[in-house]
Amino acid sequence: MYNKKVKIIAYKRETTACFTGHRTYDGSRNEELKAAVRELYVRGYRTFLCGMAMGFDLAAAECALSLRNELKGLRIVSVVPFGDMQRKFSIEQQALYNHIITEADEVITLATNYSANVYALRNNYLVDNSSAVIAYFTGAKGGTAYTVRRAVKSLSLIVNIYNNPQQKLSF
Repeated sequence: MYNKKVKIIAYKRETTACFTGHRTYDGSRNEELKAAVRELYVRGYRTFLCGMAMGFDLAAAECALSLRNELKGLRIVSVVPFGDMQRKFSIEQQALYNHIITEADEVITLATNYSANVYALRNNYLVDNSSAVIAYFTGAKGGTAYTVRRAVKSLSLIVNIYNNPQQKLSF
């Protein structure tokens, strides 16, 4: 379905944003998510990196894909931590994952197999290749907290759609 070779590409950070959020995301902030993508597009962002986890990542990619006709030149890049990561997803989540992989402008697979640090590698890749992040961060510990904390230290623009897009993030 997609190239499973490890492929690392650097993006123009000033026009690249990424998504990060919790797996428990229920879709209730999709309109705010679309508004955040539109706002970044107006600011010159054209490439959006998606980490492909169930929950917010897949919802964010799906929202971005739905805006491509409206926002000319919008690119969605699927950043897959390791080959076959979707094998433990539900059938519905696998269908959405496969749809996004098929529709993405590019698919990057960071590792061929699972390892203990593969998700941190993916999260680092997202932040290191972006200058903005759209997050759904509730404050809970885990991979999203790690990614947001890393973004707070290095990115110039962070939009958290969880409660208030302008909410101050502090650790």
